[in-house]
Amino acid sequence: MGNGENTYEYCPHRVAIPPAKPFFKALKTSLKETFFPDDPFRQFKNQPATRRLVLGLQYFVPFLEWAPRYTLSFFKSDLIAGITIASLAVPQGISYANLANLPPILGLYSSFVPPLVYAMLGSSRDLAVGTVAVGSLLIGTMLGKEISPTENPKLYLQLAMTATFFAGVFQALLGFLRLGFVVDFLSHATIVGFMSGAATVVCLQQLKGIGHLKKGLNPVSVGPFSRSAVNFNAGCKTAVSNIVMAMAVMITLLFLTPLFHYTPLVVLSTIIIVAMISLIDYESAIHLWKVDKVDFLVCIGAYLGVVFASVEIGLIVAVTISLLRLLLFVARPRTVVLGNIPNSMIYRSTDQYPTANNVPGVLIIQIDAPIYFANSNYLRERISRWIYEEEDKLKSAGETSLHYVILDLSSVGSIDTSGISMLEETKKNVDRKGLKLVLANPRSEVIKKLDKSKFINAVGQEWIYLTVGEAVAACNFMMHTCKPNVAEAQESNRQDENV
Repeated sequence: MGNGENTYEYCPHRVAIPPAKPFFKALKTSLKETFFPDDPFRQFKNQPATRRLVLGLQYFVPFLEWAPRYTLSFFKSDLIAGITIASLAVPQGISYANLANLPPILGLYSSFVPPLVYAMLGSSRDLAVGTVAVGSLLIGTMLGKEISPTENPKLYLQLAMTATFFAGVFQALLGFLRLGFVVDFLSHATIVGFMSGAATVVCLQQLKGIGHLKKGLNPVSVGPFSRSAVNFNAGCKTAVSNIVMAMAVMITLLFLTPLFHYTPLVVLSTIIIVAMISLIDYESAIHLWKVDKVDFLVCIGAYLGVVFASVEIGLIVAVTISLLRLLLFVARPRTVVLGNIPNSMIYRSTDQYPTANNVPGVLIIQIDAPIYFANSNYLRERISRWIYEEEDKLKSAGETSLHYVILDLSSVGSIDTSGISMLEETKKNVDRKGLKLVLANPRSEVIKKLDKSKFINAVGQEWIYLTVGEAVAACNFMMHTCKPNVAEAQESNRQDENV
């Protein structure tokens, strides 16, 4: 077995057409794959009713799952971790409330009530719940455009409460309806640019509160920190660390708030700036530049939108860029020409493997994406271009003329009616040139639709193969036995067109 010129016993495998499923069963499977890819209900399978009830309660209230196994050694670790993150939550709560133009006491309440709720309903043992800098910045900038926090503080506070309430409602609905995949439309590059831009804006806003610092040791000494990271490094074992933090904050609210009344603005500004610097992820930006220039442009676009326009404009820019790139990937999928790896029956891209040999008389094109209405016209034109470029290359080199066009559909996971129409038009174009269209390795969903649309009958079941290797072997077999006359076929087609 070697390159495409060699032949071997021609014994292809038939491409199976999967049996049709009932409509509602197919719909159920599709919905499950869309909304429940992690199969959260697998633990309930083959369980008695009482056990299912217990598992259901533990699923929605994780506290019931780990609480019976809680030990004193766990509490010692959680106590240390809870006190540690409380030492961060108090100054952060005050600082971030100032960032949102809200009373500092609200920042402390945000680190008291939510951790108690999360300890009962949360599933992560490391997550430390509390105020978030970017969320505080969004509230401060967006609400500040509508109501002045200094001229009408009561109305501003009511709007802030309303905004946070609806944010919670939306998050609950996204979780209940399993719509978390919506966030997947924000790429990593977009998030890096947006977060870095927001952190830069916060730092610039807080510089006005630094004032003059005397020489010597700075009375405020904090480093870049994350409550969850500190909670993990402090050795937390369960969500009880959040309860300990909430109790520490409660003690602060009850007895220690007078001590924070005269906290200098420079301290609050310093806490915010130091926390924000860790969010300016320039290392990730450098990594994006080295790996993917387009991702780097997405990151910089989001960053500049936040810094030079506004947070909401930056967010819109970030989402728009992400969606545009997604549409670009869908509308302009890659197509590559495959060649034979020497001394094997493996066919790979000739761009990736320059040593791969072209098969004489055969053009192998691989489509690397699903075929939809958004890319069907592009694929039709791109396949036509591959064909005439190959014909021109063979003609100029004086090599064997082209006889067969093999479409490798192994990467085409699905196809719609526009895609099927594209294949039909491609077949007509190939027939018009006196060539033969061959399909290789169509996937389950693709072959089912091709069968229902009668496209298989148009191509011929005998021209659909399980692998590219079998398709090439069939083409070689036909070329060495039948030796089709392309010129006669082309002349016949031209006469048919003139009639």
